[in-house]
Amino acid sequence: MAFKAGFVSIIGMPNAGKSTLYNALMGDKLAIVNPKAQTTRHRILGIKTGENAQVIYSDTPGILRKASYKMHEKMMAAVHESMDDSDVLILLLDVRATEIPEELLRRFEKSSAKKIVAINKIDTVKQNQLEAVMLKVAGTYKADAFMLLSALNNFQLDKLENEVISYLPEHPAYFPEDQITDRSERFFVNEIIRNHALKLYQDEVPYSLEVTTLFFKEEEKIIRLSCELVVERDSQKRIIIGNKGEAIKRLGTNARKDLEAFFGKHIFVELFVKVREDWRNSKNMLKQFGYDPD
Repeated sequence: MAFKAGFVSIIGMPNAGKSTLYNALMGDKLAIVNPKAQTTRHRILGIKTGENAQVIYSDTPGILRKASYKMHEKMMAAVHESMDDSDVLILLLDVRATEIPEELLRRFEKSSAKKIVAINKIDTVKQNQLEAVMLKVAGTYKADAFMLLSALNNFQLDKLENEVISYLPEHPAYFPEDQITDRSERFFVNEIIRNHALKLYQDEVPYSLEVTTLFFKEEEKIIRLSCELVVERDSQKRIIIGNKGEAIKRLGTNARKDLEAFFGKHIFVELFVKVREDWRNSKNMLKQFGYDPD
């Protein structure tokens, strides 16, 4: 059997379950999962190599109807890029919210990639509701395949993966078989800390937050980290730190547990907060934080 390899992007609206599906397909928690919108900000490649195929999955930011900041524009550029360079597109739809913006629908239909429309979270509705959704989706989207699944419960994921592999071109592997992602260790440190900030803080604060790792030193039994939390206003800095430093201390404690699980080592992490006004609209700062596709 000829070896196959190709790029597969998972696209969809916020909270459709893209990161949950991505992690389930990879068998690894590479993408942070959170019920809040805009959890995924970057395109993350996950490389899964088997005996007969290498599937390079992309988790992408949720499709935004309106870009309020330059950061949002960069996030949507990553989605567009994934739609342009993929061999297979998986449009993931929440069974309770199956519409996407008209512009993205046109872009999806014009793509030369093989297309799979997958309806997720089917365990949350009754059979008669599901049948109505299926009819609506089939009449709205043009695709090579339609699927029903529950990413959270791993339902139909084997079938989805087999369908994906059947569409991949014959091609040598793009990456070494032991490589599982294109992202650095520092990237995952940043994402884990940011995910816990999303959980801990409310309102606009976590959406105005970016994390960057300034120091990463791996020793035999411990990894030492120094990370900077960037916000836009002094008032946000005070909220991040909390009364007598209690909030940032709790953030560090919560994040450390996940960091230790991810790296399999003890973690020592220091967190600092810096104010950089309007960083979400700063081209230079967005590039520094990795928002440019190149």
